[in-house]
Amino acid sequence: MARERTITVNTLPSMDYETRIFPHIGGYGRYNRLVVLFSWFPNFAVMLNLFCDVFFTHIPESYHCKPDPQLLPSTFLPSNFSRQGYLNLTIPWVNGSGLSHCELFKYQSNTSDFSEKVHRERVSCTVGWEYAHVAGLQSNFVTEWNLVCSDYWKIPLQHICFMTGWILGYILLGTLCDWLGRRRCFLLSISLSSLLGVVVCLSSSAVVFLMLRLSQGIMLAGVFVSSYIARLELCDPPNRLMVAMISSFFSVIAELLLPGIAVLCRDWPVLQAVATLPQLLLLSYWCCVSVFPESPRWLMATAQIPQLKRSLREFSTRNGVCLRDEIYPGETLLSEIDIAFGEDCQPRYFSILELRQTRVIWKNCLILSFTLFIGTGVQYCFTRNLHSYSSNFYFSYFLRVMTGALACVFICLSVNHFGRRGMLLLSAIITGLSSLLLLALTQYLRGGLVLVLSVVGLLFSQALAMLSVLFACEVMPTVVRGGCLGLVLAAGCVGMAASSLMELQNNGGYFLHHVIFASFAVLSVLSIMLLPESKRKPLPDSLKEGESQRRPPLLLPRPDRDDLPLLSTRPPLSEYNPDNYSRLVSATRKMLTKESLPYRIAVPMHAPLLSDSETQRQENGTLKEVMS
Repeated sequence: MARERTITVNTLPSMDYETRIFPHIGGYGRYNRLVVLFSWFPNFAVMLNLFCDVFFTHIPESYHCKPDPQLLPSTFLPSNFSRQGYLNLTIPWVNGSGLSHCELFKYQSNTSDFSEKVHRERVSCTVGWEYAHVAGLQSNFVTEWNLVCSDYWKIPLQHICFMTGWILGYILLGTLCDWLGRRRCFLLSISLSSLLGVVVCLSSSAVVFLMLRLSQGIMLAGVFVSSYIARLELCDPPNRLMVAMISSFFSVIAELLLPGIAVLCRDWPVLQAVATLPQLLLLSYWCCVSVFPESPRWLMATAQIPQLKRSLREFSTRNGVCLRDEIYPGETLLSEIDIAFGEDCQPRYFSILELRQTRVIWKNCLILSFTLFIGTGVQYCFTRNLHSYSSNFYFSYFLRVMTGALACVFICLSVNHFGRRGMLLLSAIITGLSSLLLLALTQYLRGGLVLVLSVVGLLFSQALAMLSVLFACEVMPTVVRGGCLGLVLAAGCVGMAASSLMELQNNGGYFLHHVIFASFAVLSVLSIMLLPESKRKPLPDSLKEGESQRRPPLLLPRPDRDDLPLLSTRPPLSEYNPDNYSRLVSATRKMLTKESLPYRIAVPMHAPLLSDSETQRQENGTLKEVMS
């Protein structure tokens, strides 16, 4: 018999937050809903800044060198030629693409023959470029610093630097979420991100722009991961999916509004300033603690008992929970917390280095990082087919946004019914099949079929990415949720940066890129089978709870199977539980001390929310007297 591997994880004393604490502070009450509402706005601000990069680095469809009079003979008179004739004489013509993007004609100084037969030398552009209208903007990062021809490589490098910032931000600030808390990490990230967003508008060179965008990407990642975790930790299991998907709809709204905002702004510094404005408004969260409070679940998981008690009082009061008239009151909840954690319990904070002692958590983190990496990386293959179908910038842009919205709707309608793991598996299968069909049959299929397969693949690859993020946040324990989710999201950014690596090589490795991600999509189907199911289940808080998650069986048991035990067993007798009797005595004494009764027993009044440990000991003493 194989020896079962034993894994030791460091844990703290804990209580079941979902059943012992959450219902007594109002559950998913009106205050929780208000906080969740305010946690959606950062998602809009972050996505607005993320997708601005599409407009900043968009290369105009038509551009050419500016004619240089120094390269023309002294006898040449521009007034004798039309505008188009002048361009034809000074710029080479490239079959299939029009005027050359990167070259000019250089004539001999004493020539007077301007026909095509005369000898002309081709040289690189000397005085800059003339650009056609840029999509949405009149000037952007490309036209500002002429990043074309020999400097074209700086455009994908800018995107790689931006994604590198996001990768570092997810890992570093995700870990900081587990050390400082969700609120502090959010406030730190949004403050520095707003400052960097303003400084980006003042960039004086391409190198400065690259470094500032990298730094801003770090901070934006911190805003996203802290707000995403905070909103899910305030929800009950039935509402987690809709809360997460509504935040995705905020992202879709930001993408839809961005082209119109770009048209109104016209210049990239103005667009950057407008995109930074929502972040500046979010700085008001510093003053309004109630709109983005610290997560009580994280406070409990890290054993910060005084802060936890204050947070529970705040949530119960704002949720309008009346604890005086309940038969099962929450008066003893704070005392239960004191008993569970002890008086000398010290806070303890965890990091992703704790994953070395785990097996299930580490496995889930790797699998979901792999699926998110595939979901973001393979989208480049599908969008490139859209570009081949139509070169219009807005066609591919809005089609990608609409498939993202449809992916959100698909997840909302199916995941709560069929489960996270089942829909993640289906999304991976359809993504892999679409990618393989395009890889093998593109040259044999008509343009319409290629478009359909690209749209289907783009839709399910985005669903795969969204579900991977939600799944990761649900199965990772609270004590390391920030760091683990940061690792998963960082893997997704690596997939997004892979497309820019292809562009650095002028798409020379596109076929290999497509083959790798299509193969990975097929392999992910096997790994998804190893994941647990988190549908309508409480979030794990400790490493022990994270390790106890097990995957459900692949096949449902047969209804005709005999599941009767070999030996009849009797239900266990109910044991004496002093905690239950203590609550009963507390409720009885409370009823007898009401003013409306004709008699009143003189007993000390209790606090409206929860009694402290001293009152609990008095009630236990009364219980012993009654029992004796």
